[in-house]
Amino acid sequence: MDADAFIAGLPKAELHMHIEGSLEPELMFELARRNGVAIPYPDVEAVRAAYSFSRLQDFLDIYYQGAAVLRTEEDFRDLAVAYFDRAGADNVVHAEIFFDPQTHTARGVPFGVAAEGLLAGMAEAEASHGITSKLILCFLRHLSEEDAFATLAAAEPWLDRIAAVGLDSSEQGHPPEKFVRVFEAAAAHGLKRVAHAGEEGPPAYVTQALDLLRIDRLDHGNRALEDPDLTTRLAREAMTLTVCPLSNLRLCVVASADLHPIARMLRLGLRATINSDDPAYFGGYINDNYRAVAGLLSREDLVALARNSFLGSFLADADVARHVAAVEKFATDSLPP
Repeated sequence: MDADAFIAGLPKAELHMHIEGSLEPELMFELARRNGVAIPYPDVEAVRAAYSFSRLQDFLDIYYQGAAVLRTEEDFRDLAVAYFDRAGADNVVHAEIFFDPQTHTARGVPFGVAAEGLLAGMAEAEASHGITSKLILCFLRHLSEEDAFATLAAAEPWLDRIAAVGLDSSEQGHPPEKFVRVFEAAAAHGLKRVAHAGEEGPPAYVTQALDLLRIDRLDHGNRALEDPDLTTRLAREAMTLTVCPLSNLRLCVVASADLHPIARMLRLGLRATINSDDPAYFGGYINDNYRAVAGLLSREDLVALARNSFLGSFLADADVARHVAAVEKFATDSLPP
């Protein structure tokens, strides 16, 4: 079995995927027509041509423009269903998806419209594909902690259906320490905590996320490798890193695929995983991300990445064990006779 077929067959979880970032240009235009929203592009090809970024902020500017077409529960449901259709084709059996409610409430779209639409799409995915999923509410770090508190308050009726809070958007100049109190409040609600750190921000942001936000999972984390003591700590604490190769390439976090640190992360004992981040904008879904770095990895590495995706999930222990066993069985069954 060649590497592409092996990647395609691996059961896997996706732990770092912004649902708004799965908005393909075709669906963007469909929703713009449905809702009478003007978008600054004449056609699908023009949108794709705009997906050329040199830094995180370039991407965020177009990302927020695209999100403006999302207005109704049906829109959010359709967005989720489209993502899960692609995830199912990539043999994703569990996904923990981010959403950015402040992106929508700032436009007058109530929190519940986004939440109910996404939850409906998640339920449909489980019924049609057997994919389980969890929802993660992300705070936009370029906004204030007070705004994040208001978002957490608006989320209260849905907190029994939200697994975690996260922290995303512009990293530089917005350290994790800015959000300590709202993360403490989320923990008091029984929510897990994750945060983007060490993508463009320095290793110190990773340390803050660990010590101040008390995260359960680290999103990106590439720059942690610049600090050997921090890297050793992450390995010792079995902290899951949700690594996104194509995102790293498109946002110039790494210069080329052959320089990506994913293999080094595994060699250093880090619990790294592979994910698609914002797949509509960065050129591929989860299997595309595996394939982008497959030349750096052994078959055992690929198995470890899939195994890690379940070990790092927020699934119950019994479900984690069941999925890990499925990964091991696939790896064994794929050995040559």
